[in-house]
Amino acid sequence: MNNHYEESKGLHLNYEIITGIIERGSKVLDLGCGKGDLLKMLIEEKGCSGVGVDINQNNAVCAIEKGLSIIQGDIDEGLKEFSDGSFDYVILNQTLQSTEKPDYVIKEMLRVGKKVVVSFPNFGYWKVRFYLFFHGKMPKSNILPFEWYDTPNIHLLTVKDFFDFCKKREIRILRQVYMNKAKIISSLLSNFRVNLFAEEAIFVLCGKSI
Repeated sequence: MNNHYEESKGLHLNYEIITGIIERGSKVLDLGCGKGDLLKMLIEEKGCSGVGVDINQNNAVCAIEKGLSIIQGDIDEGLKEFSDGSFDYVILNQTLQSTEKPDYVIKEMLRVGKKVVVSFPNFGYWKVRFYLFFHGKMPKSNILPFEWYDTPNIHLLTVKDFFDFCKKREIRILRQVYMNKAKIISSLLSNFRVNLFAEEAIFVLCGKSI
């Protein structure tokens, strides 16, 4: 099985999981939406309405050509154009680690959305640790395909880091899903084992009681 197939399979499962999380008919804001594939999937399969935001002009144009409502903008500058609680869900899929101000971005997401979905590659994954320990170089994988000098990932984090982040800011974790090699792994594992064996994590968050 080639790497491209594994990457596509993993991305497809990621979209399926997030689509399964979002309730039918929800109003969605997709941050770092890329070419709009996830947003389009939510609209077609779950009857959602929504807006996408992406900093890349080519991505924005591609998404608009798919008939999607897209804003070209930098989420690190905030979501000032959106009012409090104006979306049922705000999604940040595989983009948290490439934001300049992740703390501020999540704060803004929790302001704008009733619930928040965040996913990121887990840098505590055992293969990442193994590669760094034995090779002394930044690791590359299907989910982390970049060289150190051209990677968009500027804030590397682990599952444990994210738990600590949410605890300090009193952010409620409503649900968590973990993936490894395009398969879901049990969320009943201890935090230590999840941090070691999950290649990717998906969290559903809320900043207040619901």
